[in-house]
Amino acid sequence: MTETPGLTGHWDIDPSHSRLGFSTRHAMVSRVRGAFNNVTGSADIAEDLSDSTATVVIETASVDTRSADRDTHLRSADFFDVDAYPEIRFVSSAIDEVDEGSYIVTGDLTIRDMTKTVSIPLELIGVESDPFGNLRAGLEGSRRIDRKDWGVTWNTKLDSGGVLVSDKITLEFELSLIKNVAEAAPTDAADTTAEAEAPTEAPEPVTEAAPTPEADTSSPKPEAPESVTPTPAADETAPPAPKAPESTASVDAKTEPATDEFPPPPPVKPAESPADKPTEKAPEAKQSDSQSSGSGLGKLFGLR
Repeated sequence: MTETPGLTGHWDIDPSHSRLGFSTRHAMVSRVRGAFNNVTGSADIAEDLSDSTATVVIETASVDTRSADRDTHLRSADFFDVDAYPEIRFVSSAIDEVDEGSYIVTGDLTIRDMTKTVSIPLELIGVESDPFGNLRAGLEGSRRIDRKDWGVTWNTKLDSGGVLVSDKITLEFELSLIKNVAEAAPTDAADTTAEAEAPTEAPEPVTEAAPTPEADTSSPKPEAPESVTPTPAADETAPPAPKAPESTASVDAKTEPATDEFPPPPPVKPAESPADKPTEKAPEAKQSDSQSSGSGLGKLFGLR
């Protein structure tokens, strides 16, 4: 197998490009050919060819000889009895390379629940990649068997002494196998998953660097809008005119201790202030000045 390393691995039979057929003599003068349309199987070829295995499964009801009446007869109990025996199975027990590209596959062939050991010669046609990226291996071979060894004995004698159907059947193998690389893929898949995990670890430090916006939130920049908000509050207090008199009231409150010292002037001034309009509050400030001047005169005249 060292000369054909491309054969090692798992291979599946491609039913659409494979033919497992048979041929026999009919009425002693012509040859009838048929095939099974539903065939599945696989082969596991190891570096040591003695460890290799192959399996082929045939659906008996898929027999096709291009004659509906004949196919119905072959499916009956006279031949394959497809209701009782839906499958023909071959399982290899040894694969030997007898020449370069030539092999003998020995195994158990089971038909109608009867198992016999047969050896099938196969020739490797080649190993090529198709346009779809599939690696294909082509094998061809044939093997002659006696159908009576598997209990298929139905026949009809002819007037000449011959039989309608020959007991000797030639099995014909035209196989196209596709190499299945899915088994080797898990190691690659594990590597890809490891690589996929690596990038996931890389973004983790990036997420740690992401808290920088939080530092931005703690930075004095958001405090600037807070300083902006009080300015409209001051504007809101500024427009209302009544707050100006409050400041004057506070001034009056400050001057009240002076009025306490001079009881005569305060009663006249508060009486005039409530009667006056808010626009006339400015002169009230002047009156307060007069009071302050009066208090000064009081000091001059020594009322204290």
